[in-house]
Amino acid sequence: MERIDDGYSATQEYPHPFIHKVKLTRAQRIRGIILGSILFPIRVTLAGVCFLIMWPIARLRLAGLSEEERSKPVEGWRRWFYHPIIWLLSRAVFFSLGFYWVKVKGRRANLKEAPVLVVAPHSGFLDMLVLCPAQLATVVSRSENTSLPVIGALLEFNQSVLVSRKDPESRKKAVAQLNERLTSDGYWPQMLMFPEGTTTNGSALIKFKPGAFLAGVPVQPVLLHYPNKLVSNTVDVVYLFIVLQFLPVYNPSQEEKKDPNLYADNVQKLMARALGVPATDYVMEGGVPVSKVGGLSLPLESPARETVTLLHKSGMIDRCCSGAQGAKVIAEELASILGLSHQQTAAHICSLYSKDHSVDLRHIYFSVAPLTGCVDLKTLLHSAFTMFNREGRGSLSERELSDLMEALLGVPQHRVAELYAAASDRSRLTEESLLRVLTAHPTFQKVTKEYLRPEEAAGTLSNGRYVNNNGSVYSNSKKSE
Repeated sequence: MERIDDGYSATQEYPHPFIHKVKLTRAQRIRGIILGSILFPIRVTLAGVCFLIMWPIARLRLAGLSEEERSKPVEGWRRWFYHPIIWLLSRAVFFSLGFYWVKVKGRRANLKEAPVLVVAPHSGFLDMLVLCPAQLATVVSRSENTSLPVIGALLEFNQSVLVSRKDPESRKKAVAQLNERLTSDGYWPQMLMFPEGTTTNGSALIKFKPGAFLAGVPVQPVLLHYPNKLVSNTVDVVYLFIVLQFLPVYNPSQEEKKDPNLYADNVQKLMARALGVPATDYVMEGGVPVSKVGGLSLPLESPARETVTLLHKSGMIDRCCSGAQGAKVIAEELASILGLSHQQTAAHICSLYSKDHSVDLRHIYFSVAPLTGCVDLKTLLHSAFTMFNREGRGSLSERELSDLMEALLGVPQHRVAELYAAASDRSRLTEESLLRVLTAHPTFQKVTKEYLRPEEAAGTLSNGRYVNNNGSVYSNSKKSE
């Protein structure tokens, strides 16, 4: 089976799925203050009471069981007695938060028809309401959540699959558990997963993670609709409304069973069409929103573009290249190198490129230089190739290519295998072959056009302002010197 064509292509024209923009009128603000002061304490109190009742009951379900017994699905009286109580209390929590009615469209498939329910879009905590119509289906959660009050007890009650994103072994174990449960032929309860893996504003579906599709079993897509425009705010809305739409079960083809990513992409496109939103290849990597092109990670918000608005004198960019060969510097050192009088500007630049309050000077230079128009692509690539070709052998390793592309694009690059294969000739990646692929390859020339080619780059510097091809102007909000 081929990839489903959804009529969209992932481009920067899409609405940003990771930014929530809420515009309130004066009347809405007044309403929020009045209703919020009344509803907030009432709702928090009622939800808190429900959670406090749920806490010990959830713990009792597995109390006294051995580790071996806990590794099997709970059956018998422990299920028929405790399950309805937690289900009712869960519904009471959402009722107290304003969800008085839940409209359900379509029919929820049984366990034999679809071992897993895939739900989208994922907008926030309130989406967990879907667990009530799904009869508290088993979920996947971060292992760190088990230490949270109440939440940890509910995850234990649910016999959730736990995974630590920081531990590769934990991820392998979680994948094995998922495969075991989804292929157990009804032995384990139905599972519910949010394949986007993170929350968005619902304006587009981001790329689905393959976890729910690894086992190659049928899935049932479930759509979430919030008619309330201000659904994210539960304190100043009298009631909230949600529509859960169960789509027909999706049975994978043989090609999809062999390729979980193809399976995930096709289900994503199907759900996006039903929602009337784009299906994008946007993902969240290391807390940074990116799109994927040929395995490369392209930042939705380029750190280089914001850096240009801060360093409005292009002469400062050259200092990043000549100041150090691969040295990481902290904000104070960066301010000294660039001659900045305001250290806050340097600190902000560091935060654009790194989470540890430091920055590799090469990343600033190589990502910003194309936007300033101070160097052509061939010269830029030659400088980068020379700097990252550590052994001076005239070719790059895959790891060196990863470092080079990270410097050019301003974000970490974890999957450059496709680019390396396209640019390699007999296991040698030369400067000439890399330039050829980046300018002529149907996939990677897009990267060059949007990020690396100055004459086609998104703008020029003028009086401390950066102007892109769409006419948008990014002004320097604070003086750098």
